[in-house]
Amino acid sequence: MEKFQTLYSAAVPLPLENIDTDQIIPARFLKATTREGFGENLFCDWRRNPDGSPKPEFVLNDPKFNGQILLAGQNFGCGSSREHAAWALYDAGFRVVISSYFADIFRGNALNSGLLPLQVTDAELARLFALVEQDAATQFVVNLPEQTLHVPATGDSFHFAIDAYKKECLINGYDDIDYLVSQKPAIEAYEQTRTWTW
Repeated sequence: MEKFQTLYSAAVPLPLENIDTDQIIPARFLKATTREGFGENLFCDWRRNPDGSPKPEFVLNDPKFNGQILLAGQNFGCGSSREHAAWALYDAGFRVVISSYFADIFRGNALNSGLLPLQVTDAELARLFALVEQDAATQFVVNLPEQTLHVPATGDSFHFAIDAYKKECLINGYDDIDYLVSQKPAIEAYEQTRTWTW
């Protein structure tokens, strides 16, 4: 995975609640077992007409909005447990999803895929949507080591929680196996001190 420390980016607003994994990546596209290629069909049924042409009213088709942050409504990632939803967001270029609540399985899949699910309060989320509505180019600074989300133009700053282990993995670009390999010296040192019983 790519290392994640500090991200400077605008945000793409999607102020809908209960966005489920089938809306993020429809089931008919779950034909691959590698992570690449799913971004092309992210939000496909909202993004395209039946003939494949783009729906101009959908935010991902609006050139005014861009960035590596998706700003979404409450209860993001509910529904089925498919990890392809996190893969699709990451493959489409998103590195952070901000919401006031994430489905637990989606949160885990996101963190395992290098995607940061950044949870704020309902009031904070409303404030962030208002800022983007006022200025689509509003820049956000996500500082993972300090666990802060900052808006330089307004001085708004928010703290977010994250599991310490997953934080370390994201900062170092580790998946679970990479993390174990990074602990090899400590594991070997421990093995030297063990009393073996056969």
